[in-house]
Amino acid sequence: MGFFDLFIVALMPVLEVLVVTAVGLFLSLDRVDILGPESRHRLNNIVFYVLGPAILVSNLAETITFQSLVSLSVVFLWFMPVNILLTFIIGSALAWLLIKITGTPPHLQGLVIGCCSAGNLGNLLLIIIPAVCEESNGPFGDSFDCRVDGEAYASLSMAVGAIYIWSYVYNVMRVYAVKKTDTHVNDSTVSINIYGEAAETFSESFKETLLPSGAHEYPDPAEKPYSSGKILAWKETIQHIKWIAEKMNLKMIFSPPTIASIAGFVIGAVSPIRKTLIGDTAPLRFLDSSVSLLGKATIPCMTLVMGANLLQGFKRSEVGFSLIVGIIVVRYLFLPLLGIGVIRAAYHFGMVGSNSLYQFVLMLQYALPPAMTAGTISQLFNAGQGECSVVMLWTYAVASFFLTLWSTIYMWLLS
Repeated sequence: MGFFDLFIVALMPVLEVLVVTAVGLFLSLDRVDILGPESRHRLNNIVFYVLGPAILVSNLAETITFQSLVSLSVVFLWFMPVNILLTFIIGSALAWLLIKITGTPPHLQGLVIGCCSAGNLGNLLLIIIPAVCEESNGPFGDSFDCRVDGEAYASLSMAVGAIYIWSYVYNVMRVYAVKKTDTHVNDSTVSINIYGEAAETFSESFKETLLPSGAHEYPDPAEKPYSSGKILAWKETIQHIKWIAEKMNLKMIFSPPTIASIAGFVIGAVSPIRKTLIGDTAPLRFLDSSVSLLGKATIPCMTLVMGANLLQGFKRSEVGFSLIVGIIVVRYLFLPLLGIGVIRAAYHFGMVGSNSLYQFVLMLQYALPPAMTAGTISQLFNAGQGECSVVMLWTYAVASFFLTLWSTIYMWLLS
């Protein structure tokens, strides 16, 4: 396929995302007010507790078997968690450089790290990968097999990304938050959503699960390992790491997507359970069909809420222009370029196998816009909410061009 043909293939799913996002944005306008704060709150809870876990369970259970799990793990499937971890590490390193270059204020440094390290590993991959597979002139072979494998890769990406976001980004942004969050004000508007990366609201009871006692306040200066300039740099770093480890809220690792992912792997890999639930002759196949039906509603709901969230960016302008440009450069230039090098090196050393679709998904994980969950966490800690809205607005505004461009380049390299 020529470069232009690949560009058209890559453009179609991005346009789908743009259309649904625009609908969500329109529905959130004050004149329309269908996706107002209360509606987004309820829709987000449905996605978080029901629809998101449903799509993870159904996709993983239907595509993962014990034999495929063993063979794929030995060959290359194990590399996806490693690759996502590398995106977080590289993104954090680039964010640190950006902070130094732009002189980012301390209360926004956690936000910069979160936006640069965590990509939208949720709904975008679940839209883009199947849409690319369904194109008649797609580069990944049979459309049905491509879609089945692609949805499994995207679901695994979502599950692993959620674990990293809530175990790393959540705690990093919590460390850098300098404002005190009043837990008694606006309880109904504090938001957490990890699936489609669309920042919205959760109930106070779940908020208390996220924030352990004392987490709302910045630590005592005497406890702050980097407050003394007399300590050697390496000792300071060790102290900082120990302090972060002590403050981490490990409860967030075991959130609904994590539990759903484990359930999906168990159902798919344990043969007696799989034969009972999966397949045309399974006695309880109606349960799998019901869960799959719920899961199909995940993507449109997440994308609508994501579009509704972007409206906040039109109402905020506190963040500096250089910081926005810096985050765009990190996420859409340096990370995708480095991603090509990482995956090419992994292929050279036999870590990812020869499956071009799998390599495409791994590369695409470096070219995604920031996770909207970063905005959610900033709202939770009452630090940089307005700035985050602006960052999300502009990074997603230019994402259509860069996602199409990098998708085209990746397919061209792999074809």
